[in-house]
Amino acid sequence: MLLAAKFIIVVVAILHFYFLWLEMFAWTTKAKKVFRSFPEDLFEPTKTLAANQGLYNGFLAAGLVWSLLIQDSSWQVYVSLFFLGCVAIAGIYGAATASKKIFTVQALPALLGITFLLLHYFL
Repeated sequence: MLLAAKFIIVVVAILHFYFLWLEMFAWTTKAKKVFRSFPEDLFEPTKTLAANQGLYNGFLAAGLVWSLLIQDSSWQVYVSLFFLGCVAIAGIYGAATASKKIFTVQALPALLGITFLLLHYFL
């Protein structure tokens, strides 16, 4: 279970590094292809807001990577659960307020990681 959890943590971290790049550096170019339902005329005016959002995604990714580098196994699980929990909550909120697709892309992988960590920790 621990290996599966770590794999999921890596996947979630990579996704959030991608979100960072997309929102901070490619908002007015590549993001238009990803966020097709977002009005095209709003990409430029919301560039700063997207960059701020991307920065937060980068912090989540950095926290997940950091969790994998912690030597103490208990603290590694605690920190992983914290950052996966943040991602899951953000994904659930995004699904409830913006797009249902956010649940599948963001919250579901984080919830899987949490499940694997808890199974490892309690079994």
